[in-house]
Amino acid sequence: MRVYQPKWRCTFNVNEGVEESANWKMRLAWRIRELADKLDGSGRTIKIDYNVTPAVSREDVDSCLGKGFAVTQSLLTQLAQQAACEDVMRDAKSELFESDAPY
Repeated sequence: MRVYQPKWRCTFNVNEGVEESANWKMRLAWRIRELADKLDGSGRTIKIDYNVTPAVSREDVDSCLGKGFAVTQSLLTQLAQQAACEDVMRDAKSELFESDAPY
Protein backbone atom coordinates (compact mmCIF):
# COMPACT_ATOMS: atom_id res chain seq x y z
CA MET A 1 0.00 0.00 0.00
CA ARG A 2 1.37 3.37 -0.98
CA VAL A 3 1.28 6.23 1.52
CA TYR A 4 0.67 9.69 0.12
CA GLN A 5 1.97 12.67 1.97
CA PRO A 6 0.80 16.14 0.98
CA LYS A 7 3.56 18.74 0.75
CA TRP A 8 3.16 22.49 0.70
CA ARG A 9 5.12 25.60 1.40
CA CYS A 10 4.12 29.16 2.06
CA THR A 11 6.31 32.17 2.70
CA PHE A 12 4.94 35.64 3.34
CA ASN A 13 7.01 38.78 3.83
CA VAL A 14 5.98 42.39 4.25
CA ASN A 15 8.57 45.09 3.64
CA GLU A 16 8.28 48.76 4.53
CA GLY A 17 11.53 49.82 2.94
CA VAL A 18 14.42 48.78 0.79
CA GLU A 19 16.84 46.17 2.10
CA GLU A 20 20.51 47.07 2.29
CA SER A 21 21.43 44.26 -0.09
CA ALA A 22 18.90 45.33 -2.76
CA ASN A 23 19.98 45.92 -6.33
CA TRP A 24 19.54 49.21 -8.15
CA LYS A 25 16.12 48.26 -9.57
CA MET A 26 14.73 47.57 -6.11
CA ARG A 27 16.24 50.79 -4.76
CA LEU A 28 14.67 52.78 -7.60
CA ALA A 29 11.30 51.11 -7.02
CA TRP A 30 11.41 52.06 -3.33
CA ARG A 31 12.38 55.66 -4.18
CA ILE A 32 9.31 55.86 -6.42
CA ARG A 33 7.15 54.40 -3.64
CA GLU A 34 8.54 56.99 -1.18
CA LEU A 35 7.79 59.76 -3.67
CA ALA A 36 4.24 58.47 -4.11
CA ASP A 37 3.77 58.45 -0.31
CA LYS A 38 4.96 62.07 -0.13
CA LEU A 39 2.66 63.15 -2.96
CA ASP A 40 -0.29 61.28 -1.47
CA GLY A 41 0.48 62.52 2.02
CA SER A 42 -1.74 60.11 3.91
CA GLY A 43 -0.71 56.54 3.57
CA ARG A 44 1.91 53.93 3.93
CA THR A 45 3.40 51.86 1.16
CA ILE A 46 4.27 48.27 1.83
CA LYS A 47 5.47 45.53 -0.46
CA ILE A 48 4.10 42.02 -0.02
CA ASP A 49 6.13 39.06 -1.25
CA TYR A 50 4.65 35.59 -1.08
CA ASN A 51 5.42 32.17 -2.45
CA VAL A 52 2.86 29.40 -2.19
CA THR A 53 3.45 25.86 -3.41
CA PRO A 54 1.40 24.30 -4.86
CA ALA A 55 0.21 27.45 -6.58
CA VAL A 56 -3.06 29.08 -5.63
CA SER A 57 -4.97 31.51 -7.79
CA ARG A 58 -4.37 35.25 -7.66
CA GLU A 59 -8.04 35.67 -6.70
CA ASP A 60 -7.54 33.43 -3.65
CA VAL A 61 -4.43 35.37 -2.62
CA ASP A 62 -6.31 38.67 -3.04
CA SER A 63 -9.20 37.30 -0.98
CA CYS A 64 -6.85 36.29 1.84
CA LEU A 65 -5.12 39.67 1.78
CA GLY A 66 -8.47 41.45 1.83
CA LYS A 67 -9.59 39.45 4.85
CA GLY A 68 -6.30 40.20 6.60
CA PHE A 69 -6.68 43.91 6.00
CA ALA A 70 -10.28 43.75 7.24
CA VAL A 71 -8.99 42.23 10.50
CA THR A 72 -6.34 44.97 10.66
CA GLN A 73 -9.03 47.63 10.20
CA SER A 74 -11.05 46.11 13.03
CA LEU A 75 -8.04 45.99 15.36
CA LEU A 76 -7.06 49.59 14.56
CA THR A 77 -10.64 50.71 15.18
CA GLN A 78 -10.60 49.00 18.58
CA LEU A 79 -7.30 50.65 19.46
CA ALA A 80 -8.63 54.06 18.42
CA GLN A 81 -11.76 53.54 20.54
CA GLN A 82 -9.67 52.53 23.55
CA ALA A 83 -7.41 55.55 23.12
CA ALA A 84 -10.44 57.85 22.86
CA CYS A 85 -11.94 56.38 26.04
CA GLU A 86 -8.62 56.79 27.85
CA ASP A 87 -8.43 60.43 26.73
CA VAL A 88 -11.90 61.07 28.13
CA MET A 89 -11.01 59.33 31.39
CA ARG A 90 -7.76 61.28 31.70
CA ASP A 91 -9.73 64.49 31.31
CA ALA A 92 -12.64 63.53 33.57
CA LYS A 93 -10.68 61.65 36.26
CA SER A 94 -7.12 62.91 35.95
CA GLU A 95 -6.38 61.89 39.54
CA LEU A 96 -6.58 58.25 38.48
CA PHE A 97 -3.72 58.77 36.08
CA GLU A 98 -1.36 60.70 38.31
CA SER A 99 1.86 58.82 38.91
CA ASP A 100 1.85 59.57 42.65
CA ALA A 101 -1.83 58.75 43.27
CA PRO A 102 -2.35 56.60 46.39
CA TYR A 103 -3.80 53.14 45.79
